[in-house]
Amino acid sequence: MERDGEQAVFAGDFSTMWRLGIREPLWHMTWDWWWWLVMIDDPAGNRWGKQLMVLWSTKDNDRVEVSGTPWQPRGRPGVDEHGGMLIDGMVCAWWFDGERMHEPYIKQTCDMIAMADTHPSWPEKGRGEGGGAVVPLLNDDLSMGLYSDKDAFWLNLKGDDQAVAAGAPTEIRLRLTPWNDAMSVARPSTATYAAGMGYDILRVHGTKVRGRIDNEEVTGTAYFQKVCVQAPSPPWYWGVLHFEDGSYLDWFLPHLSPTMSARTARPWKRRDIQHIALSQGGVFHDAKHQRSERFTHVKVEKFASGKTEGSHGQQPGAPLPCFNVEMWNKRTRIKLSVKAVERAHWHFDQPTRGGLWSHLTYNEYPLDLTRLEIKDEYGIRKRADYGWVRGNAEHAWGVLH
Repeated sequence: MERDGEQAVFAGDFSTMWRLGIREPLWHMTWDWWWWLVMIDDPAGNRWGKQLMVLWSTKDNDRVEVSGTPWQPRGRPGVDEHGGMLIDGMVCAWWFDGERMHEPYIKQTCDMIAMADTHPSWPEKGRGEGGGAVVPLLNDDLSMGLYSDKDAFWLNLKGDDQAVAAGAPTEIRLRLTPWNDAMSVARPSTATYAAGMGYDILRVHGTKVRGRIDNEEVTGTAYFQKVCVQAPSPPWYWGVLHFEDGSYLDWFLPHLSPTMSARTARPWKRRDIQHIALSQGGVFHDAKHQRSERFTHVKVEKFASGKTEGSHGQQPGAPLPCFNVEMWNKRTRIKLSVKAVERAHWHFDQPTRGGLWSHLTYNEYPLDLTRLEIKDEYGIRKRADYGWVRGNAEHAWGVLH
């Protein structure tokens, strides 16, 4: 993608952005990916907008089935003397056009190259400050990277033929630039458990987006994370919201529940009602009061809505969920209700001990924010105090191990 004038740069430590194997890998456990969620303005006026999800992934496993597609990664990434990696991976994406979910938009197994801009193969002289790219070795350009001066990411995609035939865009070319100081900074987090298990995550909470989808000029916002996880993943709730004024909100609630044994694709089940939180977390970057707040008290309730999955979905006619979320600290309490307007569904199966198979169902829901209350020392803000608010929620069940 061609570059335009000078802009503000992304801040923070991107030194691990193009590296894998930061911790000693665990067979059947280690899973690495780069992940973008892009929320596009919708000229048709749908307030939830359009959405794109894409990830580039590799896994320390001899066999995984991804929504029915066998994937047999060949060991850990190979690393050359300059730190460049050859990865046996997958590129997966979905596209939501504001009305219908197109999934998979992309689902391809392939070799990929990941490198920092200090590698001799980088087309320009790099700075060693976080620039780099992940490039699938395919005929089509499915690459993503950060320019050496960190003024922008690029993201290029071409849809699989089957998705394009069903109405998804042929080509997506986006430029993702800094939004504000609170959101456009690399934020690392890490945790280590027993037996070498744990995770390392690098997040960018928000970027601005410009580019082209086929022949249409588009604008929007995006969220990014690079993840290495090497531990069994229990069920979780997660969600993110971008606000028109530059505010940001997220929540995360991993939990124990009867859904750990679930293998059905149905998006709502009675057993969803009960869960025991393993941890609770939330973040609010408040653009109005120019402060960031963290929450360690979070509640999530899931219930069936009146909207159902369309005929193109995994479970046509099944009710889509709504989520009530509440989070609070000593000075701020936030309550909100969001309604899923569509669903992306992926399921993962891998062999485990004794010839058995473990399973994970992963759902992402474009959201409509229907209720909001933010109460702090300055008063109460409601949904009507904001323009557009766009976001996505996840609910996963099963345990992959």
